[in-house]
Amino acid sequence: MEKIEAQVCDMGNRMASIVNLSFAAVGVRLLADGSEYPNGAERLEHHRYCQALMKARGGMNVTLDGVGISCPAAASAFGFRPLPPPLQSGKGLVGFGIVSKAEVGQKMFLEMPRLDPGEIQRIHLFPLNRAEYLPDVVVVEDEVEKLMWIVLSYLHAMDGDRVESTTAVLQATCVDATVIPYKQDRLNFSYGCYGCRDATDIGGHETVLGFPGFMLPAIVEHLEFLKNKAIPTSRSKKALASLRRDEYRQDGKVC
Repeated sequence: MEKIEAQVCDMGNRMASIVNLSFAAVGVRLLADGSEYPNGAERLEHHRYCQALMKARGGMNVTLDGVGISCPAAASAFGFRPLPPPLQSGKGLVGFGIVSKAEVGQKMFLEMPRLDPGEIQRIHLFPLNRAEYLPDVVVVEDEVEKLMWIVLSYLHAMDGDRVESTTAVLQATCVDATVIPYKQDRLNFSYGCYGCRDATDIGGHETVLGFPGFMLPAIVEHLEFLKNKAIPTSRSKKALASLRRDEYRQDGKVC
């Protein structure tokens, strides 16, 4: 097991180095009743899931359970407790100014992927590059261009199948980047949501994706391939520089 855990740390470091992540990727374990409490983890109280993720990407080793989680929508997504009536009816989203019709909000929650009640007892989040456990899901929040290379590597691991994603632009970190990859064994990405952009330090130029932990070796393997040519070539913007040189020769100025 120690060898596997060391490999997870190494792969987390390699992924971060290749795409130049600004923060650590986060390992997430969804722990059932009877699971051993994670070594050295701080139990968070009065935190949203997206805030726990923010702390983990910043270097903290934390857990969040049904008592400590403060977001009712995320609590429902993880099976900790039912949605409160205002969210079930959709009227809560009208009150937040997210939708103008309650029936739209109601449908958004009705179709929300979620874990079964009691399926897990707590969530463990930790920086992937300091992992002591194999994660169920890897969540990455960062600039869009950096996440693009991870998606491309996942596509390669899936033999070129186009990557499909689903979102309600609601519950981006808890549902889109965690529950869906966990339940459906696939990568999912999101543009973020009202909640995580209000409650965390995620930047306007950043977004989030998640993929099953067992996909990490294949994704890192293709990232190693991409770093040799595709990533540095794309980031050099030589084609753009060539266009601007042509424009200068034609017009005598840079457009």
